[in-house]
Amino acid sequence: MTKLKILFVNESLALAGGEKSLIALLSNLNYQNYEIDLQLFRYGRELEEFIPEQVNFLESLPYIQYVEKGWFRNVCSLFLLSNLKFFFSKIRYSFNIRSDNYNHPEKAQVYWESVSNCIDSSKKVYDVAIAYAQGVPTFYVMDKINAKNKIAWVNVNVKFPEKNKMFNHFYYCKYNKIVPVSDVTFKHLTALYPDLENRLYTIYDLVDSNSISNMADLETTPFDNSVFNILTVARLNLLQKGYDITLKACKILKAKGVSFHWYAIGEGGYRQEMEKFIQKNKLENYFSFLGTTANPYPYFKAADLYVQTSRHEGFGLSIAEARLLNTPVVTTRYDSVNMQMKHEKNGLVVDINAEAVVNGIERMMNDRNLYDSIVAYLKDEEKENKESVKRFDYLIQNS
Repeated sequence: MTKLKILFVNESLALAGGEKSLIALLSNLNYQNYEIDLQLFRYGRELEEFIPEQVNFLESLPYIQYVEKGWFRNVCSLFLLSNLKFFFSKIRYSFNIRSDNYNHPEKAQVYWESVSNCIDSSKKVYDVAIAYAQGVPTFYVMDKINAKNKIAWVNVNVKFPEKNKMFNHFYYCKYNKIVPVSDVTFKHLTALYPDLENRLYTIYDLVDSNSISNMADLETTPFDNSVFNILTVARLNLLQKGYDITLKACKILKAKGVSFHWYAIGEGGYRQEMEKFIQKNKLENYFSFLGTTANPYPYFKAADLYVQTSRHEGFGLSIAEARLLNTPVVTTRYDSVNMQMKHEKNGLVVDINAEAVVNGIERMMNDRNLYDSIVAYLKDEEKENKESVKRFDYLIQNS
């Protein structure tokens, strides 16, 4: 049997839900059927070491290599014609991105419009090319990759401004299939682009239970067992991840005299504002940043409670990981939460505000019968979605 040649394209392998789902998927594929290349736009991030050895990492794109050299070395090498082209593309992007206050999807559009002319098309021909993230990977696969079939993953419920909505539609309508990672994301895309509904094919985000369970036992944590330890694992983001709600809840708990410590794993653009809030409200002894780590699972396992304060999630992979390690969950009632959560069974689902989050946390702290019943339920519930691998195989082999 001839192996199918597949290309995956992603921004990076930073510590994030979509990236962990990609690793879980790649770890569960049958490599007797597939020959897989992986193209990233940024290399050297936390999760690269967990990619299966059968996956072939492609080199960084020449333009990316140029940008990562820094301004001084770039200017010094302007006598090369290709570098001159790179230089002006970088200048164009730097100028354009400063001209307005763009959201993330708009930044991806500005980037591609600014630099795509100096990114060469791939010479290799694939059976299937997969853009595993929105934005630049989606544009790159469609414009620069030669493949018989092209598939675009959508793992967040993106809200596009009108011009950006049209720009993304121009690309999505060229794809053979579009893969939302949840039923909610399916409905979101159907409402956003009704004409593309017949191209949608849902594959839920995947968790790899064996590797997660093994990694959870590899390290110890700095948790103080004399207090109630709370964990959140998410990009430090205001709107989607709701870290403003996290901080307000932390402030309320402190004011009530609750004995707790809240830990956050992740990095992001909201960190500086969070640090100001923590300093202003004297929360240094109650809230700690743990940065990013390739192995967050010992923290999941050691925590007394996992808390998610998101306003939106495509699936909520961190909740799936907490459940897999039998850590009770308090989560806000974001759009796709009911895909995983059963209120008062495997955790608590509360309204999207700090007061509701605090009430949920206090219930878990003070009602031992509730807490123990949730742990017992978690130990018995089915958590893996191996069906996702079967759906992936069917999609690829019938494209």
